[in-house]
Amino acid sequence: MNPHTPVVVVTGAGSGIGAAAATELARRGLEVVVVGRSRTKLDRTVTAVAAASGREPASFTADYTRFADVRRLGAELRAAFPRIDVLANNAGAVAGRRKITVDGHELTMQVNHLAPYLLTHELLGSLRAAGRARVIGTASIAEVWGWPDPDDLDGARARFHSRWVAYGSAKKADILFGREASRRLQGTGVVATSFHPGVVRSGFGTRSLWFSLGRLFYASPESGADTLVHLATHDDGVEFPGGFFADRRLRWSTPAARDPQLASRLWDASAAAVGVSPDWLG
Repeated sequence: MNPHTPVVVVTGAGSGIGAAAATELARRGLEVVVVGRSRTKLDRTVTAVAAASGREPASFTADYTRFADVRRLGAELRAAFPRIDVLANNAGAVAGRRKITVDGHELTMQVNHLAPYLLTHELLGSLRAAGRARVIGTASIAEVWGWPDPDDLDGARARFHSRWVAYGSAKKADILFGREASRRLQGTGVVATSFHPGVVRSGFGTRSLWFSLGRLFYASPESGADTLVHLATHDDGVEFPGGFFADRRLRWSTPAARDPQLASRLWDASAAAVGVSPDWLG
């Protein structure tokens, strides 16, 4: 590995946006590291990245429904990459029904928000070592119908479970994470942003009838990955701490997604949920 080549870790890289982003970033000459849950899918991405760049990327598997897996992944990445320039927290899922993970959390919230929160914690040393690093979260305009409750992150008090409300809440949490992380990281050289990829043709949401029926009209994974690639390589990725982007442009999110008090409370609740100190950024 060339020590001057930026190292980019892309999670959720087994297919869809993550695979497309990893391939394009590798084509541009960055040192890509791919993470996915399925080794079979991840191997296809490894092949595509190798074809685009001429070298095989490092690859790691992790199941985000298990915090133990995320901690193991963090340790493996730290050992292999003392410096990480970009962490693309792209892994995501939406559960068709309410499901609780082995860690005791609602699956959609854990995979989309809590696990990436924990992985960022685990990789903070490598990110700071880069001097000027970026943490990019794949969020969504679906945040408009979500409301993460710091006192009830898993929606245990809800009278009924809606997969899309749970998903929207997790994505609003991702935007709030980017804002609060950037505030707490001010002066360290690490900047967090988030983005909306559009509605993309991928394996995501295939258990939803309406989502599946609309696939013919959705954007390609390459189109969905475009803003992620932009934030990883363009000055926008460091000049707008906490920014929420779509189509490479800074966008307005809902007022709740910009609420500093909600962001701070959610940060503390997320830290408690994954078992770390809320002051882990110093």
